[in-house]
Parts: sequence; structure tokens; C-alpha cells
Amino acid sequence: MKRLAKERGLPVVDYLVMSSKDVSNLEGICSRFEFPVFVKPANLGSSVGISKARNCEELKPALELAASYDRKVIVERGIIGREFECSVLGNDDPKAAVPCEILPSKDFYDYDDKYLLEKAETVIPANLSAEQTAELQKLAVECYRAVECEGMARVDFLLETSTGKLYINEINTIPGFTSISMYPKMWEYSGLAMPQLIDQLIELALERHQAKKRLRYTK
Repeated sequence: MKRLAKERGLPVVDYLVMSSKDVSNLEGICSRFEFPVFVKPANLGSSVGISKARNCEELKPALELAASYDRKVIVERGIIGREFECSVLGNDDPKAAVPCEILPSKDFYDYDDKYLLEKAETVIPANLSAEQTAELQKLAVECYRAVECEGMARVDFLLETSTGKLYINEINTIPGFTSISMYPKMWEYSGLAMPQLIDQLIELALERHQAKKRLRYTK
């Protein structure tokens, strides 16, 4: 996702991808990034296995934890700022909903803060200017298109306090879809209630099915 976003000129945080076999190479990471950094397993969700390392001493256990969950590990420059989410819906002509802001109760929005503590807050609509909201929605759609997503996805963002720059954090192609999940809540605020949202997702799936049926596989 990050490579595809960079290819399109979309803003992503400086990062490094490494094999779980190479997590002992602390020197290269410590010399490349200023701390703090975030260390993540590449293919997981719900912030499982993610750590914030504030120095080289904290980096080693963070890498080992991420490597215990995945063979591919990502190290990213830490962004000090605010966190946002934006729902996207569509196939060839995707649209973005009104975004929301996440207000973690901890140092960062980890698994406990998402599911156990019940202290994190969400604000919808996000407290952004009209220009910032439009930029965020545009980037959400462009990220969606960059990875050739269809149906639905939620794009997560970081707004750096020191620079005012908006970064794409990740795209969640299977976002939470319960009555308390932010994906349907953002669409509900945008005027698309859950029943209508489900109808549209079914229509989009049927549209993709019909398009595939028209394809030829033999001469």
C-alpha cells in the first residue's frame, strides 16, 4: 500500500520494511530515523503487535514483538499529532464520507484503547477546516484508487502538529462494520443510514460480478 501510494505522489510517513530474520539490525534503523518510531507487523489488524519505541533500547523488544506476529516488519517515523479516519465507498467512482477524529486515551491508539478500556473518544465530524476536510477526503479516494480497492474501505490519517502536513497511515480494506464501528457511523453522518449502506454494498458487489461475467477467458 505504501509503495503504491508513493508511486502516485501521495503522502506517506518515512518507513522501512524488513524481514523478521533481520530484526537484529538495530544500528541501521537507529541511524536512519529520529525517535520515536512505530514498529508494526505488516499483515495484521487492530494494532496487535504494534509498539512505540522512544530510543534504541526500546527498539529491540519492539522489533521482536512485531516479528513474532509476522515475517514482515515495518518501522515508521513517529508522527506527533492527531489521528483521523475516513470511510470510502464505491467501485470505479468511489466517494468519501465525512471524516472523524480519534482521541486516544493512551500514548497511542493501541488494542487496549480500541477494545478494552472504553476511554478513547471519536469526534464526528472531525474538527478540521473545510479545506483540510476536502484534502483528507481527496487523499482517501486517491489511496483507495491506488490500491484498486472496490466496495468499501476505511483510510486512516495522521496530521502532524509541527508541520500541519496530512499523512496517509493505512487503508483498512475490511473495516469494522458493527453498529458501533466508525465506518457505518461516518456514512450515517453523511446521510447514508446502515440499511441504505448495506443496499449500496450489495449493488456494488453485483456490479463487480456482472463485470467479471462479461470477461473472456478463451479465444
